[in-house]
Amino acid sequence: MYEGLLTTVVTFSGHLVRNIKGIRESQNLFDDLGDDELDMAVAQAAESQGKVKSRAPLITRPFDYGTVITYPFLPQNWQETRFSDGLSYGVWYGSREMETTVHETVYHWRRFVTDSFSDLDREITADRRVFQVTCQGILVDLRGKEQQFPGLVSRDSYGFTQPLGAYLHEQRQNGLLTPSARCNGINSPIFNPAILSTPVDICFLAYRWNPAKGGEVTVERSGRGRRNPVGRF
Repeated sequence: MYEGLLTTVVTFSGHLVRNIKGIRESQNLFDDLGDDELDMAVAQAAESQGKVKSRAPLITRPFDYGTVITYPFLPQNWQETRFSDGLSYGVWYGSREMETTVHETVYHWRRFVTDSFSDLDREITADRRVFQVTCQGILVDLRGKEQQFPGLVSRDSYGFTQPLGAYLHEQRQNGLLTPSARCNGINSPIFNPAILSTPVDICFLAYRWNPAKGGEVTVERSGRGRRNPVGRF
């Protein structure tokens, strides 16, 4: 089925970087729903009922997609990714370099903002949390395969990669090393959480963009009241 594509595996032992939505300072998400502590407690209890318990949510949360959120209740599947339709299994995405995670997440965040607030003429800020995870396992190596199989790095379609991901998941493969479609970097989609361990925070980032004006997204490294420019993407 994938003759010439799935020809190489590597024993990987090292760190992968992941970039997710996250804020540096905790906030009370229910403070506008009531006036006293009892209201807050009821809201928090109701919210916790839908959570999947995990000792390491930074690793396991992506694998819950498709089990917690199911198709009959979803008018549109917002959880699909390059190597999963988001309905039957989840994928944990990391990268070899932090810069690659920025290119990847800026692309998807800008699409979300454009779809939701395309005419808004003011700067929107998104907080991001960047951490690394230790990965030890055998991975399918797709690096260098993009010339023969351009669907691997299609910028507009998951038509090639989602069936490939489903096939590899069915074959119980741990994950991949594959070129990024957004930059000259390497991503690692992981299907098996057992090969991931020891999440360690690296930094927090802030993305800033005015959707009405378009252009590049400004990325800053934030912490202790300071903002250090990372670049424009």
